[in-house]
Amino acid sequence: MPKPLPTSVRTHFTALRMLLVMTVILGLAYPLLVTGISQVAFSDKANGSIVSSQGKEIGSSLLGQNYDLPKQNPDDPDEAPVPDPRWFQPRPSAYAYDPKSSGASNLGPNSEELLKAVEERRAAVAAFDGVDPATVPVDALTASGSGLDPNISVAYAKEQVARVAKARNLPEATVRKLVEKYTEGRSLGFLGQEGVNVVLLNRAIGEQN
Repeated sequence: MPKPLPTSVRTHFTALRMLLVMTVILGLAYPLLVTGISQVAFSDKANGSIVSSQGKEIGSSLLGQNYDLPKQNPDDPDEAPVPDPRWFQPRPSAYAYDPKSSGASNLGPNSEELLKAVEERRAAVAAFDGVDPATVPVDALTASGSGLDPNISVAYAKEQVARVAKARNLPEATVRKLVEKYTEGRSLGFLGQEGVNVVLLNRAIGEQN
């Protein structure tokens, strides 16, 4: 009669079998199940909420992006970006909407650097949109916590209507209706404020002409 294995060996074999079983269940079966459900029920969101225009992927509705004119000297890293007047502009970003980075500037309300940047942005935005500096919305002057927020306030979107319409030779009423169409309500009906997704709005603008 063969001698039974020591208790410690049997315990290790039991632990190994449990490891293999749980690896198959939690490392293979469960991820495949969740992936399958998400692809069937939430395909768009599961794949990154990709935004396409005329058959070409142009971004994600979850991530903001820059809408600047092409650089005069692409090889010059110090060349300041120039916003393109044909597009609605997003709010500032501490990381220039680099999808590989995310975060805020970490500058507090008493920071002289932040206050200076806000005043410079106020003057630049007012001149760009042709409005009184006192009317420039706050979100046009300050970055979001993530630095990748695709939404702007309704007030900031409306401020840009005249400039975009003129640059694209479109009736202001047409552009204003698009802003209204892409205005999103508060989360759950009561959290936060209404906003406009710049990526979706600019896709619609680009398809106008």
